[in-house]
Amino acid sequence: MTLFHFLNCALLTFGPHAVYYTATPLSEYDTIGTCVKAAIVYLGTALVKLICLATFLEVSDSDSFNPYQELLKALIGFIDVAGLYFALTQLTHRNISQNHKFQAVGLGWAFADSVLHRLVPLWVGARGLEFTWEYIFQGIEANADLVLNLSLAAIGSLMWLRRNKPKTLIPIIYACAGILATMPSITSYLRRALGWQPPKLVAFELSSSLVMAIISWQLFSACHRPV
Repeated sequence: MTLFHFLNCALLTFGPHAVYYTATPLSEYDTIGTCVKAAIVYLGTALVKLICLATFLEVSDSDSFNPYQELLKALIGFIDVAGLYFALTQLTHRNISQNHKFQAVGLGWAFADSVLHRLVPLWVGARGLEFTWEYIFQGIEANADLVLNLSLAAIGSLMWLRRNKPKTLIPIIYACAGILATMPSITSYLRRALGWQPPKLVAFELSSSLVMAIISWQLFSACHRPV
């Protein structure tokens, strides 16, 4: 039973990444190299963020919401945007379109995030003797993060790779990038300050990720529409 629960949680957490790769043209264009490069950039970005968090944040014994600390976390979170910029613009990619490039980078970014933050807790906790919903919610949260990372990569490709975009959409694009980059701080506020429980918090993450995905897709389509 414990192994079965672990396998179910692992498939829920990491399976959608494999499904997305095989079910989209990414597999046809052999973009696995781009995904791996993006994952490596994510690990480097995560290391920089960890150093900044250890340097500037104070260690607190309580789990209460601290506005000053959360503001610093939000600012440090923009390092992810810098990492995505590097992955999208500075890495050498195969001769693939902008559409496939941002998807490959976003997929590799999201997979590395799930492995780094969820693999060890899943391996240690999901094999316990007692059934718990915690790791089911963790897997659902990983799916929401996958959608958010793909949306952020799409928005990033519009900011840095698309030059002839409509000027009226530029403020909306940057506003969406800011919302996506600060989403971890928003969920932290809901959990710590407002006391939201995991089911409600995961439902918010799923709904917000879908909304941002729709907005990002509409912006991407509008910027690529022939004039």
